[in-house]
Amino acid sequence: MNKVTELLDAVAQVITNVRNLADSLQVVADVLTDMKSVEVTGSQPAAQIAEKAAKPKREKAKFYTLEDVRGVLAEKSQNGLTSEVKGLIAKFGGSKLSDIDPSNYEAIIKEAEVLGNE
Repeated sequence: MNKVTELLDAVAQVITNVRNLADSLQVVADVLTDMKSVEVTGSQPAAQIAEKAAKPKREKAKFYTLEDVRGVLAEKSQNGLTSEVKGLIAKFGGSKLSDIDPSNYEAIIKEAEVLGNE
């Protein structure tokens, strides 16, 4: 593996880690906001307080970038699935990754994740 590829892989991993950290910080902020909005009074049972604090969080859609897709597909290709990766790119209408419409990034990642698991 050449140095540029190693550097790109490292940068892609850093980007992924930063996004995961941002998602975790958002969860913490949501919990703190919920805790602040729960008013504790002497007449309110503990079960009701816990129920308010544990309300389900809205699931926000993940936005994938070209770098996200490139990282997933590069890993699959390095694991000996190069022809499958090329087929996946072709399936989504491209001869190279940059030809793929960004609206298809989530779908291509989901399909790529199952490559090699079959």
